[in-house]
Amino acid sequence: MDIIDSVRAALVPPHRAGRPFIAAGLVVFLIGLATAGWLAWLGALFALFCLFFFRDPARVPPARPDALLAPADGRVVIIDEALPPPELGLPAVMMPRIATFLSVLDVHVNRVPMAGIVTRISYRHGKFVNAAAKEAEENERNALAIRLDSGAEIAVVQIAGLIARRILCDVHEGDRVETGARFGIIRFGSRTDLYLPPGTVPLVAVGQRMVGGETVMGLLPPAAPQGGS
Repeated sequence: MDIIDSVRAALVPPHRAGRPFIAAGLVVFLIGLATAGWLAWLGALFALFCLFFFRDPARVPPARPDALLAPADGRVVIIDEALPPPELGLPAVMMPRIATFLSVLDVHVNRVPMAGIVTRISYRHGKFVNAAAKEAEENERNALAIRLDSGAEIAVVQIAGLIARRILCDVHEGDRVETGARFGIIRFGSRTDLYLPPGTVPLVAVGQRMVGGETVMGLLPPAAPQGGS
């Protein structure tokens, strides 16, 4: 049953960002059928890889309004406190930060940690170093500030990795976003950082595997009104 479930998890419709790559692989496959056998194999393998990489499975957020969820699949590589990205214009106070590294084998669709309003989106060019490294803070990135229904603010940062070259964000400033909803994707390896409201205690550990839109990373502080989906 575990093998069957794994196969089903891989055979899901791809994110729209992957369609041009899948189509390109199929074109190469068809050309290869008419010319060289090795080219057909190359096209087929590339198309299959893209089908796997851009898979977009459905997720079910937990039914508790105070839960801040993982914005991405992957492995937690950093848990610390840091100032939010200055380009977001958030208060310059230390916030708990959880960084999740996504390998090429992880689902790369990003999800909203908690319902609220997108107040600021800022894209910044940068380097392309290993996304798991501390220095990845200087990489190309796209940062979002979200004001929760409670009035608290969080930040989610999409960071390009060593081979990632395109960050896609499907929401806009002023949009209402719901808990667990898709908001973007990063192509071919990346990192996603979540900045929690001050006083929030992270409930995950370095090395732990995340499931975007489902794993609870922290709970809003009890003293603060709770947001909702």
